[in-house]
Amino acid sequence: MPLTPQARSLLDMAYRVGAPRFHDLGEAQARHSFHKLQFAFRPEPPPVASTLEVPMARPDGSALLGRLYRPLSSHAEDRLPLLIYLHGGGWCVGDVPSYDVLCRQLANASACAVLSVEYRLAPEHPFPAAVHDAAFAFHWAVEQADLLAIDADAIALGGDSAGGNLSIVTALALRGQAVQPGMLLLIYPSTEIISTRASRERYADGFFLDRGTLEWFFARYLPEGNTEDWRASPMRAASLAGLPPMLLVSAEFDPLVDDCAAFAERVRAEGGVVDYVEIPGVVHGFLTLGKVFPEAGEVIEMAARTLRRHLLPGVG
Repeated sequence: MPLTPQARSLLDMAYRVGAPRFHDLGEAQARHSFHKLQFAFRPEPPPVASTLEVPMARPDGSALLGRLYRPLSSHAEDRLPLLIYLHGGGWCVGDVPSYDVLCRQLANASACAVLSVEYRLAPEHPFPAAVHDAAFAFHWAVEQADLLAIDADAIALGGDSAGGNLSIVTALALRGQAVQPGMLLLIYPSTEIISTRASRERYADGFFLDRGTLEWFFARYLPEGNTEDWRASPMRAASLAGLPPMLLVSAEFDPLVDDCAAFAERVRAEGGVVDYVEIPGVVHGFLTLGKVFPEAGEVIEMAARTLRRHLLPGVG
């Protein structure tokens, strides 16, 4: 189908004559631009039962920061399933505040707690810093399940774009360990850095996540190359067997859409369980822009149903 009217309007705004292109910005400007976009086009923040700023103490004395959301339907004594959410932004932009509304929506819709993670960003902290942070957040949540009032045997990993990449990579690293994610929630994840699939060219310019922006992200996240390292490109892993069941959502007009479809196909071929859904007429990044895209709410409900089915059997 063609672009939705809302997507066309957003693209017209993004590519208006004289507007600076994202990949022409410095890091501080790019982060400010991303922040402005999220706050301008996200829905109003819904109330939740509670939010808590969570410092996850590291052995070296530093802390990985996060924010814990408990759904409006919950009580303080409830031990809840948990979704660990890793935000998008090309490993270089994005933060917990700009994903606040999405995490509130996911918590309320799924009846799960959500831990949003402030993983370290490139270029100040290039690959594999974010990979280490994602793994640390999972292990910390398992160890601190009593403190968080969550069920350590019912933890999902999720994220969009770069965050989806980090979720896959973390799940791959956790295979064979005693506690593993119960499911993966992946929204247009980056599954490989270098790709020759048709959508990379078809949507290389004019569709929001353009070629220049991808190169801007990759150059900062991977200053030493590493494009074939499976921790940057999980499609390069020797095996994708043994991953948790996953919901993988892609956007039709996204340079990553063919990579997402190929990843889902390979997971299935290696025995995995994948619900793969391509949302027609929309572009990369639509999930957090609910004022523009009604499809965002539909995907949140889809994600919530899937989380409940895997983490709250009998309730979903």
